[in-house]
Amino acid sequence: MKIKIAVPSKGRISEPSINILEKAGLGLIDKNNRKLISKTFNENIEVMFARASDIPEFVNDGVADMGITGVDLIEESESDVVELLDLRFGQTKLVLAAPEESDINSVDEIRNDMKIATEFPVLTKKYLDEKGLDLKIVKLSGSTEAAPFIGIADLITDLTSTGTTLKMNHLEIIDVLLESSIKLIANEDSLKSKKELIEAVSTSIKGVLDADRKKLVTMNVKTADLDKVKEVMPSMGGLTISEVLSDEKTVAVQAVIDEKQVFELVNDLRNAGAKDILVMPIERII
Repeated sequence: MKIKIAVPSKGRISEPSINILEKAGLGLIDKNNRKLISKTFNENIEVMFARASDIPEFVNDGVADMGITGVDLIEESESDVVELLDLRFGQTKLVLAAPEESDINSVDEIRNDMKIATEFPVLTKKYLDEKGLDLKIVKLSGSTEAAPFIGIADLITDLTSTGTTLKMNHLEIIDVLLESSIKLIANEDSLKSKKELIEAVSTSIKGVLDADRKKLVTMNVKTADLDKVKEVMPSMGGLTISEVLSDEKTVAVQAVIDEKQVFELVNDLRNAGAKDILVMPIERII
């Protein structure tokens, strides 16, 4: 039994997608000579490279058993897939925007005789229907932000993460159609027939996500100082304490903490009597 995982072949989410698979133990064997399909360190798992916009349909049709792509592309393709995990990167929004110099400052000021340009006609049509609007939709494959200034459309819907590009092109956000991020998805039939393997991939990737910005802190503490260390020591799941063979009664203490706590915590631990403090990265938490 084998599975294929479809990942974007290029674009802003390609490398992060590959990186998260590698951290999960699914490194590509022929990474430097990328082909349509690449083997991984697991002989039963292959990676298939595809356009991000094609991945929802590939997973829907069973061409790939799993995939990594954006919510916006899943919704636009109207694919029937199972969302397994939010991969916590690639956050973006599909927004409705109008030229700053236009008289459109809200949805209520949009007229049915206007045109709207977009790379997302399905989501745009759904939004317009919800608002009771009947605009002509002009489908574009890029440079959507230029449409109002070359006379193609009065409005646009486009993806943005910070809004900077829209501002640079003198466009103002009127409304948000969809908030998107990158998801790990699966084919419904594959999830039933290849459940064990798919769940293993999902669990490994979740372990990588849960370990993000976490550190393992270990130290030696005299038994007499242990209560003081406990008072200042946060922990994800409680402290692990073990005896140290030493002339003085000493224990080894370890705990998982957030990365942002490290700077102040190390000083607090030292002042509480901890010694030999080590801060180490964590690859996965299962």
